[in-house]
Amino acid sequence: MANNKIIIGSEVILDLTLDDVVASDVAKGKKFHGRDGESYVGTNTFDADTKDATAIAGDILFDRTAYVAGKKVTGTMANNGQVSGKISSKTTPYTIPSGYHDGTGTVSLDDVESSKIIASNIKDGVQILGVTGTYTGEGVTAQAKTATPTLAEQTILPDEGYDYLSQVKISAVPVTRQMNAAGGYTVTVCGE
Repeated sequence: MANNKIIIGSEVILDLTLDDVVASDVAKGKKFHGRDGESYVGTNTFDADTKDATAIAGDILFDRTAYVAGKKVTGTMANNGQVSGKISSKTTPYTIPSGYHDGTGTVSLDDVESSKIIASNIKDGVQILGVTGTYTGEGVTAQAKTATPTLAEQTILPDEGYDYLSQVKISAVPVTRQMNAAGGYTVTVCGE
């Protein structure tokens, strides 16, 4: 007969009567004593209590399994492995695909755009993506022009050999007044 309570004098040395452990609470193969004082062997094959786990299938890598709240869950998260991308416009960001990434991918400037980031294309003293500009405006030729208004829309551009317009002077609108046979004036605007 097993002992579940031992008292020496008035001192309680061992009291198993209030214990509530059962075999399924103890790891498989481990020995313990029950509230009746008998020796038992644990039967629990679980290595963790997952009742408070909050993962869902989308948080677990595709085709991998885990236990969540006591239930086996098969993952659905995409395995993207190495993810790489190119940026070709400052206003079009690279969008990272959802899912797992193995950390070996890179995002970089498109080769065409990267080739434009050279010191001679950047204003002197300005730094863009680690390249400090050296361009000071040498070799640039400006043109000043005068234009006469017309009734038609005009696009005013620098002539061949000039890089830009430093100024455009618009002449006054030509207006002429002449006496006509009816005793009044004929007004001509822009000569047209």
